[in-house]
Amino acid sequence: MPTIKMTSHLYRFFPQLQDRTLAAPPGSVSEVLHAINEQAPGFTDYVLDERGVVRRHVKLCINDTIVIDRKTLADQVEDGDTLFIFQALSGG
Repeated sequence: MPTIKMTSHLYRFFPQLQDRTLAAPPGSVSEVLHAINEQAPGFTDYVLDERGVVRRHVKLCINDTIVIDRKTLADQVEDGDTLFIFQALSGG
């Protein structure tokens, strides 16, 4: 199964995911995100906008590769892969 990792900031909103090894069945990025949403309702609302597109401040990587397709989320997450979910932070 793919492993899902996320920045600690997201655990503030989804504490039920903290201190757990997150995994989901292999599939598209969309399918993996929705599998996480099953474990933590509201997760996809935080990561995706109302059109189902990855929000601008959220970045996704499969292993060391940034997910470019932020609209259809069709990139495949295979067994043994790690999907990283993190926020792009900015400030001055």
